[in-house]
Amino acid sequence: MRKLILTLSLFVAFRAYAQEGLKYQTPPQSILELAVAAPAPTVDFNSKGDVMLILEKSSYPTIEELSQPEYRLAGERINPANFGPSRSTYYTAIRIKEVKGKREYVVTGLPANARIGSVKWSPEEKSIGFTVSSNTSITLWKADIASGVARQASSRKLNAISADPFIWIDENRILVMAVPAGIGKAPEKPLAPEGPTVQQTSGKAAPSMTYQDMLKNPYDETLFDYYFQSEPVLISAAGEQPVGKPAIYTDVIPSPDNQYLLVKSVHRPYSYLVGANRFPSETDIWKMNGEPVKKLASNPLDEVRPKGFDATSNFPRQFAWRNDAPATITWVQALDGGDPKKDVPFRDVVNMLDAPFSGQPAELVKTKDRFSFIRWGNNTFALVADANSTTQKVRTSRINPSRPGQDAVTVFDLSENDRYNDPGTPVTVKNQYHRNVLYVSPAEELLMTAPGASPEGDRPFLAHYSLKTGKQQILWRSQAPYYEQVSEVIDPAKLVVVLSRESVTSPANYFLADLKKKNSLTALTAFPHPQPQLTGVQKQLLKYKRKDGVDLTAMLYLPKGYDPAKDGRLPVLMWAYPREYKSASDAAQVRGSAYKFTRVNYGSPIFWVTRGFAVMDATEMPIVGEGDKEPNDSFIDQLVMNAEAAVEKITSMGVGDKDHIAVGGHSYGAFMTSNLLAHTNLFKAGISRSGAYNRTLTPFGFQNEQRTYWQAPEVYYKMSPFSYADKLKTPILLIHGEADNNPGTFPVQSERLYNAIKGNGGTARLVFLPQESHGYAAKESILHMLWEMDQWLMKYVK
Repeated sequence: MRKLILTLSLFVAFRAYAQEGLKYQTPPQSILELAVAAPAPTVDFNSKGDVMLILEKSSYPTIEELSQPEYRLAGERINPANFGPSRSTYYTAIRIKEVKGKREYVVTGLPANARIGSVKWSPEEKSIGFTVSSNTSITLWKADIASGVARQASSRKLNAISADPFIWIDENRILVMAVPAGIGKAPEKPLAPEGPTVQQTSGKAAPSMTYQDMLKNPYDETLFDYYFQSEPVLISAAGEQPVGKPAIYTDVIPSPDNQYLLVKSVHRPYSYLVGANRFPSETDIWKMNGEPVKKLASNPLDEVRPKGFDATSNFPRQFAWRNDAPATITWVQALDGGDPKKDVPFRDVVNMLDAPFSGQPAELVKTKDRFSFIRWGNNTFALVADANSTTQKVRTSRINPSRPGQDAVTVFDLSENDRYNDPGTPVTVKNQYHRNVLYVSPAEELLMTAPGASPEGDRPFLAHYSLKTGKQQILWRSQAPYYEQVSEVIDPAKLVVVLSRESVTSPANYFLADLKKKNSLTALTAFPHPQPQLTGVQKQLLKYKRKDGVDLTAMLYLPKGYDPAKDGRLPVLMWAYPREYKSASDAAQVRGSAYKFTRVNYGSPIFWVTRGFAVMDATEMPIVGEGDKEPNDSFIDQLVMNAEAAVEKITSMGVGDKDHIAVGGHSYGAFMTSNLLAHTNLFKAGISRSGAYNRTLTPFGFQNEQRTYWQAPEVYYKMSPFSYADKLKTPILLIHGEADNNPGTFPVQSERLYNAIKGNGGTARLVFLPQESHGYAAKESILHMLWEMDQWLMKYVK
């Protein structure tokens, strides 16, 4: 009898320990109040800066909303009930405010509980267009700026899945992507398959990342055909005019002069390996009435590419209109066959063809590295950028579009991680076609807005950059105790701008400023503190070094009123995300600002400052590989050095208790956390959310690792915490969305690590959040996640 009772007791204990039928929980009040605070509104100005839109954001959806029907097809997640994305955020209200007149009014005429999206100014900015989503449809609406009255612009249901659901043509015409008329019922799933699902390779290497939500069978293909098809329709006062036949369109873009349409569509054969963006495609130019003008490309299925992050297809790509010309098309063609390993003088060429598109295309410019983008200015000036992922270099050059074939003249050639020398982004203005083009002053200067990274932290600035001398002159810069940045440039010649200003104690608000005049600020908004519970929380930018001399930083948050001399040491929650660098000097640069307002979002660790923790957020975890060295060859060693330095810093200050420190992170930060627990004894517990832990399950590269598993098997093995699950004895909380859509972070990653830890006698808890993706959305999920984290920290750390 004693043996039976013992056996039953052990069985019951094991069952309770192994899995729980747990309902959604809520965290303690101090965390709950912060989590449910209303989101800050979004502000959008017209180009003149005399009218602003204040867009009220939706709160968290409920788990019931997130559980609505969803199909996962060709890399997209869709709502089959309304032909839209299944997990989109939306606005709940629109307010219009006259900047100078100070009149503020709410847009009226909307349906109750409207879910508003895709808000766009009309070309002359007399109206705004937007979509309104319901459970069964997405429709087009317009609102008059002068009156604020909205009305439905068309009865046609829109398809918002693969192409922009609507585009303004002019003040009176809008092109929409409509659900085809007479589309009929959706295909029904057959009771039994007609045959097996077969894939075949013919000997050509086709390395591919571990994408999720791919097509899996013939039924998925029929669903893709049905839900992704749309019909271009021109909406005007004269009625509704179909433009072209229904097809699966991914782009339908008017030329600047509104005479032509750039049209891209995809077709069969589909792939089960890559998403819709790499399916066979046709790219054409039509007249505005749908009449075909020219076929630009007929590209095959893009499954087979060379290895490497700069690898690309060997056929025409990135078709676009020139913003500064009435109707000129550009596109890019690889000169290296799409293979970044080939030694060639130029990787890409940008081709250009003017209307009426009957001549031969001109070679506008060749790029030494992989083409990134063009910023158009005028007929004699544009900026073209190319980049190299391996070296982390980005080059920006100037060209004269009127002289095709010329050599580009380098303007900036920098590391993408060199924030101290980042010149910023050029300011643009609207031209006669209502398109954005570079502002160039009469003195041949660009106006640049930049984040202004410095050893003192980020101090955004506005500067002139001389195209004649190559020198930059800072005109204005954010000053302590504020974090300010130029939100909109209203008049680039007169330097009239809209500034966003915040501080440690005040949320971001907007001000009209004349930068040529001192103390010329006019308040435009007065948004209140959304989380007053954080008032008094102490914030400090920490600077320290790891043992090889690399400078590191972290943002420290301490409870209100905390004094280490009186209150003693605190438990610590350290939150981080590793990043790879090709330069130690880049890695050592200070990031962030101690003057930014503290707004706690759902994924933040700052909640626990209200629970008596010292919180180290954005704790630097650089992984450096200079020259021919790859960062990941010494990933674990550098990760440990980073953590040791952070622990030493917080404990040497007399703030952190070395016996009560937790580490955590999301995604790659989760991967980091499990590695630190496997390779150090620095921490009492860890929290890993939505991570990948076995790199052999992502064999064709991950994060910034370009080598495949077969090229560097030892790197994949050593970097995988799964390989060291027998060493994972520190308690670890694993949280994962059951519907994770991120490449590589399949939910099975957490499941397999948990099983490995359990099998080796470690301490772990695995929490799957139903319906949640890589980032979590539902209110119930987020509150439960915070409860799980709080329980874990209180039990094992505090």
